[in-house]
Amino acid sequence: MAQVLELSIEQLQAGLEDNLYVSDRSLSVALFLCLRLHKPLFLEGEAGVGKTEVAKVLSNLLGRRLIRLQCYEGLDISSAVYEWNYSHQMLEIRLLEARKGSLDPGNPPDLFGRRFLLKRPLLDAIDHQEAQPPVLLIDELDRADEEFEAFLLELLSEFQVSIPEIGTIRAKDPPIVVVTSNRTREIHDALKRRCLYHWIDYPGFEKELSIVSLRCPDAAGELASQVVRFVQELRKEDLFKIPGIAETLDWVNALVALNQNSVTQEATDDTLGLLLKYQDDVELVRGDGARKILSRTAASSN
Repeated sequence: MAQVLELSIEQLQAGLEDNLYVSDRSLSVALFLCLRLHKPLFLEGEAGVGKTEVAKVLSNLLGRRLIRLQCYEGLDISSAVYEWNYSHQMLEIRLLEARKGSLDPGNPPDLFGRRFLLKRPLLDAIDHQEAQPPVLLIDELDRADEEFEAFLLELLSEFQVSIPEIGTIRAKDPPIVVVTSNRTREIHDALKRRCLYHWIDYPGFEKELSIVSLRCPDAAGELASQVVRFVQELRKEDLFKIPGIAETLDWVNALVALNQNSVTQEATDDTLGLLLKYQDDVELVRGDGARKILSRTAASSN
């Protein structure tokens, strides 16, 4: 961990930008403390603001393996932590039967040792074999059930996993843990208390323009500026799903691919599906809605 501990907040922020992630100082400080204090970082915010990307970029910056657990409803221990290799266990039984003719009831085979254990993401991160611990991303925890959330308490506080047949497996060198949530439901306070907390909001104009300029270098300066102003105004509309940074980047890349040098009414109506993912939102904005937003963006740029 020496390489990590030597990084200053400024070096960390510059390193993120070198890996195409624009971070404000508050997020850089949260990441710095996550690394220094060996505490999980809990990132909360709307979908598309760049929470998942933080873990990916941190993995690249530090040269660590990224282990991602994508959460979903019904996620259980066998998918997230471990399960037993039943086919190898059956093969072991058959080999013993072939050698001895039958199994000895008084001396049953050991079928629940480590060699029959299949590691899933959480156990893989705790029981890693690398010289440098990996980055563990527990993505969209709010999609998982509360029962699974409760299971994480031991892992996030002690960096250990309890397996009844084996015992407790504790990390010799804890992974760097990033947990994300889109806040579709509230995460329990017990889990939040085990983490550093940081809220990532939609970026302001200057920050989003920096992101677009960094991630979409083929976009002319004027086009990038018009796209960001339009999206900033679009987020003020009464939409079912507000577009995130990912949608901004998709849209500017599409306009570049269409050889557009500016944001026009026609180009906007043709490409709204890159910004908006619900038909009601598309219908609300297409035509007069887009025209009004374009007028406001033109006025704000003067």
